[in-house]
Amino acid sequence: MPVRDSLKKRQRVNKIMFAATAVCAGVSILSLFCILGYIAYKGFSSLSWSFFTRLPKPVGETGGGIANSILGSVKIVGLASALGIPVGILGGVYLAEYGRGLAGFCIRYAADVLSGVPSIVIGIFAYALIVMPMKRFSALSASAALAAIMIPIVLRNTEEFVRLVPLSIREAGLALGIPRWRVILFIVIPTAGRGLITGALLAVSRIAGETAPLIFTAFGNRFWDNGLLEPMASLPHTIFTYAIAPYEDWHRQAWAAALILMGLVLAINAGARYFLKPSTGVSH
Repeated sequence: MPVRDSLKKRQRVNKIMFAATAVCAGVSILSLFCILGYIAYKGFSSLSWSFFTRLPKPVGETGGGIANSILGSVKIVGLASALGIPVGILGGVYLAEYGRGLAGFCIRYAADVLSGVPSIVIGIFAYALIVMPMKRFSALSASAALAAIMIPIVLRNTEEFVRLVPLSIREAGLALGIPRWRVILFIVIPTAGRGLITGALLAVSRIAGETAPLIFTAFGNRFWDNGLLEPMASLPHTIFTYAIAPYEDWHRQAWAAALILMGLVLAINAGARYFLKPSTGVSH
C-alpha cells in the first residue's frame, strides 16, 4: 500500500475516533445538565426562607421546612470527616513513604476492595457493630459508617499526591541532617498540602449524598436532635422519606431538598478544583 494511501486511511480513522469520543463526551455532559436542570426546575419553586429555618410539619399538613435535616447533615458529615480524614491521610503518607513491602500491598488491596463495597453493606455492618450493641440509632453510628467509606478515598488520594512531591525535596532535607520523620512532617506534607485538601474535599462530597448507610444508622428524626447518641435527621434520608411518601407536598419538598444537597456537593467540588489547580498547574 502506498505511503500516501496509508496516511489518508490513518487520518480518516483518527477523525472517526475523534468524532466518536466527542459525541460520547457530549452525551455525558448533556445527561448531567439534564439531571441538574430537572432537579432545579422541580425544586426551585419550593425554596423559601421558612424551608431553611423551620421543622417539618406533622404528617398530612402542608408546608414546613428541613432545618433539622440540614443541621443534621452538617453534624454527621463533620463528625465522619473528623474520624475518617486523619486516618486516611496518615495511612496515605505511610503508603507513599514506607509502603513498599507486603504490608503496603495488603493495605492498598484492602483499601481498593473497601472502596468498591456497596454503601448499603457498610451501613448494615455499622448497624450490627454499633447500633445493635448500643440498642439505639444514632448520629455516631452514621458518622462511623460514612468514615469507613471516606477512609480508602482519602488514603489513596493522599498516597498519589505525596508521591508527586519531588524526591529532590526530601533529599535536600535529609542532606541538612533533618530526621526523616521531620522531613515528612514539615516538608513533604506541607508541599502536598493542596492535594491532600483536594482529596479530603472529594471524599466529603462523596459521603454527603450517601443514603443507604443512614437508613440503618441515623434512621432520621422529625425534630431537633438531642445529641450524637440519638437518631438524627439528614438531607439524604429526608429526600428518601419524602420521595416515597404518598403526599404531593412532600414530593415537592423532596425535590427542593435534593436541589440543596446538589448545591452543597457542587460547592464542595468547586472548592476541590480551586485547591488543586494552583498546585499542579493542570488546566481544567
